[in-house]
Amino acid sequence: MLEVQTERVLVVPTELFHRLGYFQGFCRDVDRYLELLLSPANTSYRPRGEVEEDPGYKQLIPYVIFRHRDPAGASDRAAETVFQYTRGGGQGETRLRHKRSIGIGGHISAVDACDSGGHDTYREGMRRELDEEVFVDAPYVDRCVGLINDDETPVGQVHLGVVHLFDVERPVIRPREADVTESGFVPVADLLADTDGFESWSRICLEALFGSGLPA
Repeated sequence: MLEVQTERVLVVPTELFHRLGYFQGFCRDVDRYLELLLSPANTSYRPRGEVEEDPGYKQLIPYVIFRHRDPAGASDRAAETVFQYTRGGGQGETRLRHKRSIGIGGHISAVDACDSGGHDTYREGMRRELDEEVFVDAPYVDRCVGLINDDETPVGQVHLGVVHLFDVERPVIRPREADVTESGFVPVADLLADTDGFESWSRICLEALFGSGLPA
């Protein structure tokens, strides 16, 4: 069996998510969910090959969006650019291959729990995923800005995204692995004008964070 199938990944019962407050799409109320979703009392590590087809569990996924704003027009949406790329055909989620994305991230693994010594395993997993996929060559400010749930797609039914917005001082994110292709910073207005081909989480985030007129 492939390593990606036998990997043990962090999950929470879908029932817990429903009890905290079900939503479809994007939710900005991070405080309502995150502490309980990440509590060791509610999480477990299960074989990825099993939970990919089991809607009784949600796999928690940090989903990092890199944004750069020109200091000369920091309050102007026209001055905003976001890192985007096309997913390659390698070892990742097969159902998302060749789709465009604005999110970098992936599963929290049992390996991360070992590497973190039991302290903030979620952050350790996010750090590892970023280090595997991109070079971040500029200082940044990190904010957790929301959660994504998309039960309208087979992938979304078994995943729950935790959205982090990284505001970088310079637009110099570079791919580290071959699966991050056709990448670069693109004006937000251009992304909103052409969302065809984006994975559903990216479409949801683009509209919620940049298309609503609300500050991201």
